[in-house]
Amino acid sequence: MLTVALPKGELLKNSIRLLQFVGLDFSAFLDSGTRQLQIIDTQGLAKALLVRAQDVPVYVEYGQAQLGVVGYDVLREKQPQVAHLVDLQFGHCRMSVAVKASSSYRSPLDLPPHGRVASKYVNCAREYFYSLDLPVEIVPLYGSVELGPITGMSEAIVDLVSTGRTLRENGLIEIATLYESTARLIAHPLSYRLNTGNLSDVIAKLRSAVLVGV
Repeated sequence: MLTVALPKGELLKNSIRLLQFVGLDFSAFLDSGTRQLQIIDTQGLAKALLVRAQDVPVYVEYGQAQLGVVGYDVLREKQPQVAHLVDLQFGHCRMSVAVKASSSYRSPLDLPPHGRVASKYVNCAREYFYSLDLPVEIVPLYGSVELGPITGMSEAIVDLVSTGRTLRENGLIEIATLYESTARLIAHPLSYRLNTGNLSDVIAKLRSAVLVGV
C-alpha cells in the first residue's frame, strides 16, 4: 500500500485538498477531535502518516513513506536523500535575514565580522554567510528566534517569513532574502525508480492537478 507522509501545520490543509483531487482522501486528519497519526484513505488505496514537517523527509528517505509533502526550506536545511518531484505552488514564504529596525544594518554586509546570527536554519544561515565571505557565529535557536536581536544576543536572525507580521510586531525588518520556499512533493528514490504501488500514476495526477491550479 502506498504511504504518504504529510506535514502538521500550515501545509496540511492544502496537501489534503490536493490529494483529494487525485482520489486520496485523508481529510480525517482535519477533524479537530482526532488524535490519529496514521490513517487509511476512504477507499483503502493508500495510507498517510501525520508527522512534524521536519520529519517528513526522514520518513521518506528511510522508506517508511513513498511520497511526502514538505516545504523547500526543510529540504534546503536537511539535504535529505530523496527525489524532488513537483513544486506544489502553495505554502509561499521566504528565508530572510532580519535585524532590529532601529539598528544601522540595512544589508547583511553591514553586519560586524564575527557577529552573531540566530537561526533554527543553521546550515542555510552558515552557507549564506559563507557565500558572502562574512564570518559570523551562528546561534542555534528553536523557539522565538526574534528574541535574538531584541535581547541583544544576536545582531540578526535568519528565519522563514510569510507575511512579515511577526517581524513588524517585534520591531524587526528584513534586509535580505536567501531564497523563496513553497511546498514540494518528494519521493523515496528507490520506490520512485521501481514504481512501487503505481507511484508514477499518482505523481502524474498530482503534476496535472498543479498545472491546472487546483
